[in-house]
Order: sequence, then structure tokens, then C-alpha cells
Amino acid sequence: MKVIILAGGLGTRLAEETDYRPKPMVDIGGRPIIWHIMKTYGHYGHNEFLVALGTMGEQIKKFFVDYRHLAGDISIDLGNGDTIWHDDASEDWTVNLIDTGPDTQTGGRVKRLSSHVGSETFMLTYGDGVADIDIDKLIAFHRSHGKLATVTAVHPPARFGELKLDGSAVVDFVEKPQISDGWINGGYFVLEPKVFEYIDRDSTILEREPLERLARDGQLKAYLHDSFWQPVDTLRELRRVRQLWEQGSPPWRVWS
Repeated sequence: MKVIILAGGLGTRLAEETDYRPKPMVDIGGRPIIWHIMKTYGHYGHNEFLVALGTMGEQIKKFFVDYRHLAGDISIDLGNGDTIWHDDASEDWTVNLIDTGPDTQTGGRVKRLSSHVGSETFMLTYGDGVADIDIDKLIAFHRSHGKLATVTAVHPPARFGELKLDGSAVVDFVEKPQISDGWINGGYFVLEPKVFEYIDRDSTILEREPLERLARDGQLKAYLHDSFWQPVDTLRELRRVRQLWEQGSPPWRVWS
């Protein structure tokens, strides 16, 4: 199943990191966020990606063009230019890097990729967050209800740590727990191609009219994911995922 990754936004709330690179290229443990997302899909056997590029998209292109050269050990014969790779460090991915315009909104970017998707069910997510979502279960849920669209619903992480008190005594401290009530759009969509008919133009924001109309038409279902999910919208959130990676067992690392 093809996977669209929206990778064209400005990332203004991460300005210190995104002044000179696109948000999906922000580094976690030596690899950009988009690589972590793709590793999750690849773990479940989904290896064909449509990356919707926008602002500074040439940096994402360069990363994938150079990926095999940078990922493993090589020998180069400078006399004739022959290159030998000593291990197979590259991923078994097909990555389609498609310029969808610097100012196109999320819905418009999806619409521009319709000819690449064709008539098959496809997946879609954002290029700026990580999760331990079980893609197999997500797809099975989508197929079970027969509607046009599935969105993954998640609990937003709390902005601050939580203190549990007994009077003035702190009996427990939890750093940034998941909020137990309320659900939000966590990305990780499964969509039927008829969804393209709900998107009008480049200026269409996917999360507004298209999803609102799908909901009104009874064509939008929510897959409830109550495990780890973390957007990377702020420096605080970026520091958190970097710390989790450095600790050695990041929750979203479902691959071996």
C-alpha cells in the first residue's frame, strides 16, 4: 500500500531548527524525523512512499539521493570511479519525491498526488511526529468498516509534568503523561481514492472542509490509539524525543 507523507510545511514553531532545513529533516539520533516515520511503515511491509515536498524540499531530495552512500561502508576506485558497497545498509524502499509547491495547503498537496496513487487504498501521515502505532491493526480496522476514510485518534501529550499530591506532599511525579480524556487527530490515515473528490484546490486544508464533509457524510471513522504518540512541533517536544532515543529504547522504535 502506498504511503503519502506530507513534508512541505514551514515548521514555524521550531524556527531555531527549521530556519535552515525543512521540519521533516530535523534530526533524532542521527536520522531525520521522516526516516523514523518511514521505518515504522517499512516494518509492516509498506515500502512505497510519496513524499509531498514544499519548503526546502531539495534537502529531502538530497538526503535520499545520498542515502546509500552515507549509510554503509564503501570503497571507491578513484582511477575509474567504480564504487563497491561492502554491506547492504540501504532500505528496501521506493521513495517518490514530488514537489507540491511551497504555498500549497495539506489538502492541496494530497490532491496533487492523486495521479500517483491511482485507484488503490492508500495511507497518509504527517512528516513531523512519531508513534508506536500498529499499522496492521490500523488497516484491518479500516477494511472492517467499509467507509472512505480512517483517521487515527490519539490522546494529546500533556504540556507539563503531572504532580500527584497528598496534601502538600508529592506522592508521584509523571513527566508529560498522555491526557486521559479527549481525542485529537494523530495522522496515520487510511484512505480510499474517492477522498480526492472531497478536495477542491491547492488552498484546501485537509483538516477542515474535506474531513468535516467526510464526517457529515458518515464516511470518516476513528482508529483509537492509546499508546505512544508524540508530535514534534516545539523545541521542548524535540528535546523529549531526542532524550528518549538516547536512552536506548524509544517507544516508537517498532523495528529491530
